[in-house]
Amino acid sequence: MSQTNFAIAITRTCGSGGGSYIGKKLAADYGIDLYDRKLLRLASDDSGISEAVFARADENTRKTLLYKVSQKVYDGKLIPPESGNFTSDENLFNYQSKVLRELLDCESYVCVGRAADFVLRDKPNVLTVYIDAPYEARVAREVERQGISRWEASHYIDRLDRYRESYYKYHTGRQWKVISNYDLCLDTAALGLDNCVEIIKKVVELKFGVKAPK
Repeated sequence: MSQTNFAIAITRTCGSGGGSYIGKKLAADYGIDLYDRKLLRLASDDSGISEAVFARADENTRKTLLYKVSQKVYDGKLIPPESGNFTSDENLFNYQSKVLRELLDCESYVCVGRAADFVLRDKPNVLTVYIDAPYEARVAREVERQGISRWEASHYIDRLDRYRESYYKYHTGRQWKVISNYDLCLDTAALGLDNCVEIIKKVVELKFGVKAPK
């Protein structure tokens, strides 16, 4: 099947290299945009809400137990301006999701995180990818990347993975690490980051008939 536009939606565990390397390399190889926190600006433009307000909502929710005690599965609806929750993290997610869905009509892109696999689940021109690695390999990567101790790296990974798992469950109602959620699951420690990039590119070619420019 050949598609004019396609999206690669990457979900990754902390320290696996999926966002920091694989997402950027894929975007560069295809000459397309990478969307992660850049979505804050686009959601701001679409909603008329200040990017700083959305950024505060995004950051504040990371520090609360909201995701552990409630659930707001995304259904495509937006919270109206007259609501007291208009500038909430929930509405930030809603607007980010709206932007992701509309962008696919205009361009190809790579999205890292933001539960994009769920948001775009009804779109045929999307490849969903789960990037992981054994825990010790992820710890070692963060020790090297950040120049921190093994204990600090372990704490960093545990905290960020817990947040991502809760965020995903809150907005999708699904478990984050269930491999049946994804088209492709890759182990960066076993395969290497560059090989993971090449595998994803090959699957894009097989699924969409699109080759990366030389």
